Amino acid sequence: MIKRFRNWVLLSILISMIVCPAAKAQDRRTITEPVAPHTVCDRPVPSGKNDTVSLQDAIEHCPAGAAVYLGRGEFHSGPLEMKSGVTLWVGRGATLIAIPEPAAYDKGLGQCGRIAEKGDGCRPFISFSKTRGGGIYGEGVIDGQGGAMIGGGPESWWQLARRAQAQGGNQNAPRLIQIDHAQDITFSGVTLRNAPNFHVAMSRVEGATFWSLTIDTPADARNTDGIDLGASQDVTVTHSLIRTGDDNVAIKAGDSGSSSHISIIDNYFGWGHGMSIGSEVNSGARDILVRNLTLDGTTSGLRIKSDVSRGGVVESVTYEYVCMRGNRWPVAFDTKYDPRAQGTRIPVYRQIVLRHVHGDTGVLLMRGLDEGHALDVTLEDVRFANSATWQLEHAKVTASPSDVSPPLPGRATEPLRGSEVCSRAFRDGNR
Repeated sequence: MIKRFRNWVLLSILISMIVCPAAKAQDRRTITEPVAPHTVCDRPVPSGKNDTVSLQDAIEHCPAGAAVYLGRGEFHSGPLEMKSGVTLWVGRGATLIAIPEPAAYDKGLGQCGRIAEKGDGCRPFISFSKTRGGGIYGEGVIDGQGGAMIGGGPESWWQLARRAQAQGGNQNAPRLIQIDHAQDITFSGVTLRNAPNFHVAMSRVEGATFWSLTIDTPADARNTDGIDLGASQDVTVTHSLIRTGDDNVAIKAGDSGSSSHISIIDNYFGWGHGMSIGSEVNSGARDILVRNLTLDGTTSGLRIKSDVSRGGVVESVTYEYVCMRGNRWPVAFDTKYDPRAQGTRIPVYRQIVLRHVHGDTGVLLMRGLDEGHALDVTLEDVRFANSATWQLEHAKVTASPSDVSPPLPGRATEPLRGSEVCSRAFRDGNR
């Protein structure tokens, strides 16, 4: 299945080169395919037990520009802290496995593996904190074991998350990878799977490239976002396959700062909650390009979500050459994500462009806060099946009637002509 999806990604890139004119990426850097480090500083060997000490020692003694190489076998580890300029190279046939022991990740308050008022009681499995350069490379696997029983008890990390949801609390579970206050980080080729919580979470990052990743976790694994970009600039996610139990990609801009100059290009999203911006956008999100994306079976497709408790300005967002199938809400631009929210942080979405966006059925939602803060959206060649339904509220939509199907409320339009890009991508991606 994964191989089939990878083949689809390569095919879709070729199709896009033929049918899609060049568009300026929002990431201000020049992005090229990453290459492996020329120098390997250490080649740890799996012990069959807990390899945390040997792996961390190898990372700490590795010089900048070199890589710690994991060859074939299973490496079991607790939390690892990366160093500036060092790459963790997970080779083909290697699996780096997060041990399912809450005590190993606990921050010292005994909260990890428990339900509490807050959910920040665990250290991540792999952390990049105040680092520059380096990253993760290779064709191996990093497995968070979200479905494994934790601490020898009766439930897994994912079951803990569901129990927290039922009880109205927060689960304390480790994120697979956390990147904070870092610069020039590169991930390439690796498969991330079964994260206990988010797969990759970022905050205050300047310059990050995610190239040809596979993120693969069951659809019912709660809070397992694929890549969360918070308070970050100049980020590219490309040539990747992402399917998760929550947002496939989420761009956030909470109290830590704004997010801008982000490119999500040439990707395939399987199950998950879609391509999201929000819900925290109070510091502002802008200059975002989503291009050549297939969303196949995600609950939401293109999604901007916020409310008056965490709203802000989301602007200069372009979605182009997007193909969708089997989405409950193919478009969901909502300023009332939590209708019970209270506050004065007003969500404003403006300069939002959908160009060559095609799909089948579902609800097409655009809901502004009020007429004084109406959504500002432009549609160019946006076509869905006639069974799709528009729900517009406080939305200023600019579009030619011949460019939109089904017709916007109160407007006539031409019948759906279909999309050769979508039909080819879906046909060849699901052989």
